[in-house]
Amino acid sequence: MPWESTPLRTRDRGASRRCHRRPSPDIQSRTAGAATGLAPLPSRVTISRPAREPADAVIEHRKEPLATIPNALSALRLVLAPVLVGLAWTGRPTAFLVALSISLLSDLSDGWFARRFDQATQLGTLLDSYGDLATYLTVPVCAWWLWPDLIRQEGWYAAAIVAAYVFPIVLGYLKYGRLTAYHTYGAKLSAVVLGASALALFAGGPALPFRIAAWILVFAELEEIAITTILPEWHANVPSILHARRLLRTGSH
Repeated sequence: MPWESTPLRTRDRGASRRCHRRPSPDIQSRTAGAATGLAPLPSRVTISRPAREPADAVIEHRKEPLATIPNALSALRLVLAPVLVGLAWTGRPTAFLVALSISLLSDLSDGWFARRFDQATQLGTLLDSYGDLATYLTVPVCAWWLWPDLIRQEGWYAAAIVAAYVFPIVLGYLKYGRLTAYHTYGAKLSAVVLGASALALFAGGPALPFRIAAWILVFAELEEIAITTILPEWHANVPSILHARRLLRTGSH
């Protein structure tokens, strides 16, 4: 009968559509893998990008030159420290002042050479800090041996200089486990005025410039203490407390 054939044709068209429906990508992948004997490919491939290393880590991994002018000048200060001790112990004030002048000039010029010839390195930063440490710890003892009366006269200022320099170093070791190397503007200024005034004082000049330089050093070291207090991680070459606060705002580690 005609009315009985219509459902059959409808079912046949539905079955035909189901038979010719395009298989999903997963089914195609599994079918191709079965035919070729290879493992099926995943339908989606997720590519993960490697995490970027912090800027400090990139600097540490970069190969740095060792034989540079700034490194040689900083190493010269380390070599001159025992020379200063020997000259002071043997009572040779003129030779001591000459060697101290060379040491102070190397401290002033190493940074200029590093910037001028693009030779700033982490090794140079550490050598500079250790050279400063050796000089600041050596000169007071040598001055006591050579000019004891003068050191007694300026004892409070000399003690303030030593305390102001040592305390930030101890604080940095306690917090970071390493020597701080901020090289702030205040520290550079204090190094210039203190070195020049100390040379003048040892040569018989007035004491007032030395006393003013002592106060400049104290304020510079107070700034370094503040930088160490607010920075959670060790950083090199932080010129001022403003730069330290900027590091905190940007979240730089």
